[in-house]
Amino acid sequence: MSNLQFLWFILIGVLFSGFFFLEGFDFGVGMSIKTLAQTRSERDAVIHTIGPHWDANEVWLITAGGAMFASFPMWYASLFSGFYLILLLILVALIMRGVSFEFRSRMESERGRNFWEWAAALGSFFAAFLFGMLFTAMVKGMPINAHGDISAHFTDYVNLFSLVGGVAVTLLCYLHGLNFVRLKTTGALRERALKWAKPLYWLLFAGEVLFAILLFFSTDFFDKKPISTLIIVVALVLLTVLATWGVYSNHEWLSFISSGLSLIDVVILLFNGLFPRVMVANNAANSILIKNASNSPYTLHLMTIIALTTLPIMLIYFIWSYWVFYKRVAS
Repeated sequence: MSNLQFLWFILIGVLFSGFFFLEGFDFGVGMSIKTLAQTRSERDAVIHTIGPHWDANEVWLITAGGAMFASFPMWYASLFSGFYLILLLILVALIMRGVSFEFRSRMESERGRNFWEWAAALGSFFAAFLFGMLFTAMVKGMPINAHGDISAHFTDYVNLFSLVGGVAVTLLCYLHGLNFVRLKTTGALRERALKWAKPLYWLLFAGEVLFAILLFFSTDFFDKKPISTLIIVVALVLLTVLATWGVYSNHEWLSFISSGLSLIDVVILLFNGLFPRVMVANNAANSILIKNASNSPYTLHLMTIIALTTLPIMLIYFIWSYWVFYKRVAS
């Protein structure tokens, strides 16, 4: 494995980490439209908290997919063909959520607004849930042949481990969204977000214990990388403890940063377990390795130059956009 191959494996992990940190609270806020907000003004306030950011946050996912296509075409081909239906459903959920904000603002009737609010909430829920299912099913192992083709059955995608993974990611996103609402709103909406987050964190602790147990029995993470896997799992629990303490002591920034880092920790856990593979096969001999899935050294070299040039500009833009819209939204 070359240094460039390793670098691009890490960079794709960084892009997915940025996506889940930023889009994670978007999903959570979207779900809270029909769960947390109780009045029309509160639903307006909830949507306005992510109004300037949600579409830009999705750029991280597009960039991650594009980077995967260019740097690891075999990984891209195997993942996108083998998980075609799940990815299609994710796309539908993202489209539902995206168009709902625009159509809702054009609706004069309460019935029309209510329909698109439900579209936003359900689109956010299913996107988060399906992403969790996809990544947990991927690391569990799939029936991959020697050519990298996946011939899977329903239970390869939908099983106890993938369902728990989907619920865990959804709950992490929802709590991340509640923490963002606390940062961006005032009054009863902010207080209700705090009230809802307190019991949900105890549910999250139970979910993390169950996920860790299933991770032990459903993957080879603890067999191949016992120390690093254990450290990352413990870090996830400690970040959840910090977020819970931030909620109960009403330290908004601490709970928000901790919940976001928890999502990044999950990505690190999955990429750490994958390495040096990009796709895990039920038959270990057919697992797709980084060194076999990557593009040519020239392509990776050219992409590295482009990434080092454009990534700082993108980061500056994101920081600037959040700084401009840092004020709280009145409900």
